[in-house]
Amino acid sequence: MRTFHGLDDLRAAVGEHLGHGEWLEITQERVREFADATGDHQWIHLDVERAARGPFGGTIAHGYLTLSLVPLLGRGIYRFEGFQAGVNYGLNKVRFPTAVKVGARVRMGSELLEVTEAKFGVQAVFRQTIEIQGEAKPGCVADAVVLLVP
Repeated sequence: MRTFHGLDDLRAAVGEHLGHGEWLEITQERVREFADATGDHQWIHLDVERAARGPFGGTIAHGYLTLSLVPLLGRGIYRFEGFQAGVNYGLNKVRFPTAVKVGARVRMGSELLEVTEAKFGVQAVFRQTIEIQGEAKPGCVADAVVLLVP
C-alpha cells in the first residue's frame, strides 16, 4: 500500500501507477441488491434466462454498480496521512468500455494524474481503472477527484 505523508509526497507521485487492489467476483446477488437500491430493474441485469439470449450471453452489472465499487476495490492501494480531511470531490470523466458479466472477477488499478491547488488544500485526480479478469478492455475508467485538506 502506498501511503502519502503530506503534500510533498503527493506531488512527487504525479504520473505514477500506484498499484492494484484485490480481485472481487461480481455476483447476481450484488447486482440484484444494487437494482433494488437504485430502482434500475432492467432485464439485462436481472432476468437470467432472457439475458442468456441477449447481447452479452448473460446478466451484466450496472455501469453505476461498477463505478460504485471504486472505494471497495481501492482498499489497499493507497492512503493519506498528514491531512485533516480527504473527501470525494467528483468525477472528471467516466467510461464503461466493456460490460461486466455476472460471475466475472474485477480489480482496480490506480494512477495519480495531477495535483492542483484548491481553496482549502489540493485536488488530486486519480485514474481508477476497473479491470475484468480475462478481458482486454476494462469495465470502467474514471478520473476521480479527491479534495485533500492539509
